[in-house]
Amino acid sequence: MFASSARRVALVTGVSRTNGIAAAVAHRLAADGYDLFLSGLPAYDAAEYGTEDRTAQVVAALRETGAAVEYRAGDFADPAEPGALVDAALHRYGRIDALAAVHAYSTQTPLAEITAEEIDRHLSVNARGSLLLVKHFAAAYEQDAELGGPGGRIVLFTSGQRLGPMPNELAYIASKGAIEALTLSLSASVAGQGITVNAVNPGPCDTGYSTGEAYQRVAAAFPTGRWGTPADVAPVVGWLCSAESGWVTGQVINVEGGFHRG
Repeated sequence: MFASSARRVALVTGVSRTNGIAAAVAHRLAADGYDLFLSGLPAYDAAEYGTEDRTAQVVAALRETGAAVEYRAGDFADPAEPGALVDAALHRYGRIDALAAVHAYSTQTPLAEITAEEIDRHLSVNARGSLLLVKHFAAAYEQDAELGGPGGRIVLFTSGQRLGPMPNELAYIASKGAIEALTLSLSASVAGQGITVNAVNPGPCDTGYSTGEAYQRVAAAFPTGRWGTPADVAPVVGWLCSAESGWVTGQVINVEGGFHRG
């Protein structure tokens, strides 16, 4: 194990693209004084978006801020990965103070075409993966609580499934609905350790996945006429990981600029 970090340490999942929400969250936490342990699955982004692996660029940019940064590729479809990831972060830094579980697996499939395998993949990565991350984070934080600080912080990511229908994303909303349902009970489970648990719904966020007419149609549903961006979401996560948010827990926070689903 390395010597324990003098700075607070955040574990951020879902990091692989330079324009993604997770990368923006990592930059915000670095600016707020956190050292970082990052996780991602570049192969998923390559298959989903046709993008090249940009993790080296993300890590390099974060290190330029002065933060210590480590990265591990991993797939939460493997039930052992959440625990292995937390162990790796703890081995590197000697402490973990915040978890931002930004990762997501998502496909668009009509009801008539959905498969059991697709449902299972969503549930294992998004719901089970997040729950196991919280389990292992809480165990690691309990071991390290004597280092002090404002308390542990967990930020999960959900979606807008309770605010309007998402008919071609049924497996996705099943997994994200589980995260929303877990948030309140998880917050009670770890409150005695001084850990808060909240969830963020970022709404439609422009990370490069939508273009053309579909992009314009969604933009028109925002009162401002524009999509949300990772830069709109990251400050909320930063605040939820700060000392000032210590009395906020068990909440689902919609960060979607008044997006209208009518």
